[in-house]
Amino acid sequence: MQINLEHGVMRAVADTSGGELVSFKDENGTEYIWSGDPAYWSGRNPILFPIVGSLKDSAVILDGSSYTMQRHGFARRSEFSVTEQGSDFVVFSLTESPETLKQYPYPFLLSVRHQLTDEGFYTEFTVKNTGEKPLPFCIGAHTAFYCPLTPDESFEDYRLVFDQAESASSLMLTSGGIISHDKRLPALSGSDTIPLQYKTFDRYDTLIFDGLSSKGVSLVHKSSGHGVHMEFNDFPMIAFWTMANANAPYICLEPWHGCAAYDNESGLFEDKPHCIVLSSGESKSLRYTVSCLR
Repeated sequence: MQINLEHGVMRAVADTSGGELVSFKDENGTEYIWSGDPAYWSGRNPILFPIVGSLKDSAVILDGSSYTMQRHGFARRSEFSVTEQGSDFVVFSLTESPETLKQYPYPFLLSVRHQLTDEGFYTEFTVKNTGEKPLPFCIGAHTAFYCPLTPDESFEDYRLVFDQAESASSLMLTSGGIISHDKRLPALSGSDTIPLQYKTFDRYDTLIFDGLSSKGVSLVHKSSGHGVHMEFNDFPMIAFWTMANANAPYICLEPWHGCAAYDNESGLFEDKPHCIVLSSGESKSLRYTVSCLR
């Protein structure tokens, strides 16, 4: 079920399938969120829960037993319920089911609030441990933005600009989609800017950063300055992805609390980088905010 939202001149659509915000338009009717065209990628704005990325050998140890999950977890393929709704916001929820318990043996409540603002929108995830045992989880966003935003532009007209200059390398994925513990890609050397080039993603698939000083990044046109700014203060990692070897007209900005398995990790879920563990009855909220640049 799709739900229309509006706030002043802003318009958006949220969907109970996956609990996603699937459309966002400004006062000019410019669409910012990727349409999910399967010719390039059928995803749009998936929620990554209770894992981010791929598991090592497709399995992870939870509560002493081995479980398997598809990449990025099951929330993105789940039907959410509507628990609150207003003209400019909606709150979706997801709880355990017989199907999720086969993959992730815990009761939980995942709430997702999509809220329009004067300048854009924010999405807030809240996870509550509704069971008796400690609840380990990772969570992240995978928001795909049109790039370019208008037909007369190109992907290479855009750049990623962090809030401050950084000296950082990108984590590197192996061919199996897990992270190499000893390889890094030099990406930022005292600069705040990464020019967008398809060849970067054709070669490396995903740019993944951990522990940046910046807590915000802009996807911005090099001349006009239009685009979006994402604030990801609650997330220790940020990743950027577009389909390799496709020249696809979008790029994903992905704030993560957790990541794909490392090639040398123990296999225990709670040992995953940035794993959050909640005690019984405890909850945790994380928010990212998107503002239009015009």
